[in-house]
Amino acid sequence: MKTEITELLGIRHPIIQGGMAWVAEYHLAAAVSDAGGLGLIGAASAPPEVVREQIHKVRELTDKPFGVNVMLMNPNAPEVAKIVAEEKIAAVTTGAGNPTAYIEMWKSAGIKVIPVVASVAMARMMEKAGADAVVAEGTESGGHIGSATTMTLVPQVADAVNIPVIAAGGIADGRGFAAAMMLGAKAVQIGTRFIVAKESIVHENYKERVIKAKDIDSEVTGRSTGHPIRVLRNKMTREYLKMEADGVSLEELEVLTLGSLRKAVIEGDVVNGSLMAGQIAGLVKEEQSCKEIIEDIMREAEKLL
Repeated sequence: MKTEITELLGIRHPIIQGGMAWVAEYHLAAAVSDAGGLGLIGAASAPPEVVREQIHKVRELTDKPFGVNVMLMNPNAPEVAKIVAEEKIAAVTTGAGNPTAYIEMWKSAGIKVIPVVASVAMARMMEKAGADAVVAEGTESGGHIGSATTMTLVPQVADAVNIPVIAAGGIADGRGFAAAMMLGAKAVQIGTRFIVAKESIVHENYKERVIKAKDIDSEVTGRSTGHPIRVLRNKMTREYLKMEADGVSLEELEVLTLGSLRKAVIEGDVVNGSLMAGQIAGLVKEEQSCKEIIEDIMREAEKLL
């Protein structure tokens, strides 16, 4: 399926894998790119040289285009941004901030710049700053979220900007893909379904929780701090929400969640770990390879479209 995004990025299928912290490392990114999508390394708060090493490892596994998601809240973001430019990767997506300071440097290196936005205003600002496309991410997503739903955000962003829009949040199969296209998107970004990919390094306990998740198993923590995060509910989320309701300080809340994503992804602690996943987790039923996931989605979407 050819769209403005497949042409822009030189990929076969208009599917981008979310740049999930701890989850989106080189095995997953390479497998998604090899299967015809755009794989992403989630730089998150990794040390800059680790990001460079991850880029090199993807290149050892595939010659297909791939990208890096740069989390702008990370104190190392300026160094990571520079490494990304030096490595001349295909694309950069950004989250948790405004990437305007880096756009010129990335574009000079021939990199496509695709910020993640949660509002029309931010999408317009990014277009003006020179972004090549934007990811309009709805509140259904796993991890850090905005407040507008994908269903309402995508068409409004598509109407507001002239650059291509990628839909994210609540998309796990061909039906979600087809719906996103009808809303004006030129591609989709998918995170939760790739958590359970065979090539994903995520601990089996975490994968099992996603596969067994029901429609009501999603919870949002951190609304009181201004940094809401969508996760699957467990002992940690119950404690966190109780502490939030009791008006506990941000410092105390941070102590509770320190290292909790690593606990879930690497150690398989599904009781005290942060099980980031979107509302769509209830639709994810099995572990498949990235190739199988992408082919499944495209087969169903093409039939519907």
